[in-house]
Amino acid sequence: MIPRLCRPSQNSSFLLFGARGTGKSTLLKQMPFLKDAFYIDLLDPETEERYAFNPSLLEEQIAAFNSRRWVIIDEVQKAPKLLDVVHRTIEGRGQKFALTGSSARKLKRGGANLLAGRAFIYHLFPFSFAELGSDFDLQKTLEWGALPSVYKLKRDSDKAEFLRAYVQTYLKEEIVAEQLLRRLDPFRLFLPVAAQMNGQIVNFSNIAADVGADHKTVQTYFEILEETHMGLFLNSYARSLRRVQRQSPKFYFFDYGVKRALQKTLSQPLLRQTRDYGEAFEAWFINECHRLNDYQRKDFSFSYLRTKDGVEVDLIIERPGQSAVLVEIKSASKIDERHVRSLRHFSKDFPEADMICASQVATPQETDGILVLPWKQAFQKIGFKF
Repeated sequence: MIPRLCRPSQNSSFLLFGARGTGKSTLLKQMPFLKDAFYIDLLDPETEERYAFNPSLLEEQIAAFNSRRWVIIDEVQKAPKLLDVVHRTIEGRGQKFALTGSSARKLKRGGANLLAGRAFIYHLFPFSFAELGSDFDLQKTLEWGALPSVYKLKRDSDKAEFLRAYVQTYLKEEIVAEQLLRRLDPFRLFLPVAAQMNGQIVNFSNIAADVGADHKTVQTYFEILEETHMGLFLNSYARSLRRVQRQSPKFYFFDYGVKRALQKTLSQPLLRQTRDYGEAFEAWFINECHRLNDYQRKDFSFSYLRTKDGVEVDLIIERPGQSAVLVEIKSASKIDERHVRSLRHFSKDFPEADMICASQVATPQETDGILVLPWKQAFQKIGFKF
C-alpha cells in the first residue's frame, strides 16, 4: 500500500475530485475514520438508477441511522440531485459525507448544488514521486505515466494495453454515458490532435481546422478535458512587462502515459536526448508542481512567459509573501549557457526572483545567480516539502 499525499479532513464533509483510475475509492478505503461508513457506489447501474429517480431515499436511509456514520457517495456526478439531499442533511443533522467525482462539468452543467463551502474540496492525481519514494522510476513514469494500475503492472505490453483501454473507457464512461457532448466523432478526432499539442501554446483555430469543428467547439473540448481532470491549462504570465506577450494558454495532459495512448505512440520507445523525451520531462515537472501545490496547500500560481520574439520561460511560480521563481525545465544531464539563456534574458524584468534550471545534473551548480539543480532539489528550492 502506497500512502497518498492527499489527506482529507475527518472533521468536515468533503468532495474528492480526480480522473478515473487515480485511486479515489482506494484512498477512502484506507482511511480509518471511514471504516464503517455507509457506502453508495453509483458506478453500479442499479444503484445509480435507484438514487437518480429517488434522491430522497438517501435522506430516509440517513434518518434510520442509529449513529452519525459517515456516508460515502462514489462518483456523485452520476446522480447530481443527491447533492441537494447532502446539503440538507449537513445543515439539518450535521451529517458528514465523503463524495468522489471524476467530472465537475456534469455537476456544474446540471446546476447541482456544490455545497457552497459546506464541504472541503480535495483532488487526487496519479502517483507523485514523493509518494513512491525509492520506488520512483523517472524513465518508467515518463514513458507509461503514473496511474496506480499502470505502476503495478510489470510488463510493458500490459501497460500499453491498459492505457489503450483507459482512453476508450474515458470516451465511453465520461463523454458518452455522462452525455457531455451530442456528437462524439469530432471529439474523437480532437483527442489525438490535443495530445500532439501537449505542452504547446494552444491555437484553437488551427486545431478547429484539423478536426473539422469551429473555434468555440474546440474551446469547449479543452474545457471538457480540464473539467474531467484529464489535464490543466498553463496560462500566459499576466503582469505587464515592456515586452509584448502572447496570451494563449498551454495545455498539459495529467498523465504522460494517457497522452501517449491518445496520440497512439505507446509502441515507440521514449529515448533520452530526443525532443519527445524533453517534452515528457517538462510535462511531468509541471504536473508535479501542480500536484504538490494542491496537496500541500501552497496557493502558488503558475504561468509561462513568451515574448513576441519567441523568448520563453517554461514556468513562472508566484508564491504568496515570497519572491517569484522562474524555472527552465531541461531534461539534459549537462547544462551549459544555451539552457539558461532565457532566464538570463528576463533577469532585469524580475530582479528579485529566484532563477532555477531544473534538470538531471548530478550536482547543483550556479552561474551569475542562476541555480542549475537536480530536479528533486529544484522542487525543494521552489518550496515543496517531501
